[in-house]
Amino acid sequence: MNGYDPQNIFAKILRGEIPCHKVYEDAHALAFMDIMPRCDGHVLVIPKMPSRNLLDANPEALATLMPAVQKLARACKAAMAAEGISIEQYNEPASGQTVYHLHFHILPRWEGVKLKPHGAEMAKPEVLAMLAEKIKAALASSV
Repeated sequence: MNGYDPQNIFAKILRGEIPCHKVYEDAHALAFMDIMPRCDGHVLVIPKMPSRNLLDANPEALATLMPAVQKLARACKAAMAAEGISIEQYNEPASGQTVYHLHFHILPRWEGVKLKPHGAEMAKPEVLAMLAEKIKAALASSV
């Protein structure tokens, strides 16, 4: 793995060293609320297998991660009554990557509503907790 730092914030979240508002977890993936959301319902999906980004990810890890990305996209759209979903994924600094652990942003979208700038402001924990519960309920009803 080229340049993977096991001390990155997502690795620490995976190890339970830093708390998160978890919405989903399986053997291969973890999904949680972005603490600096670009919109309501902004979720991050990360693999449990270490990889810096898409460029160095193990293909098998990607194959097991993408069903979780799809499942979370559907749940976020339903929970937030969104009109659409954007999926964003960045690779290397020039693209905007700031955390060097592969992750996918799931962004519920509504016509005419612009996204907030990346990293603009921290969300209130109680708001993230409430949104996480809505998304978990959508996940539970889709089973």
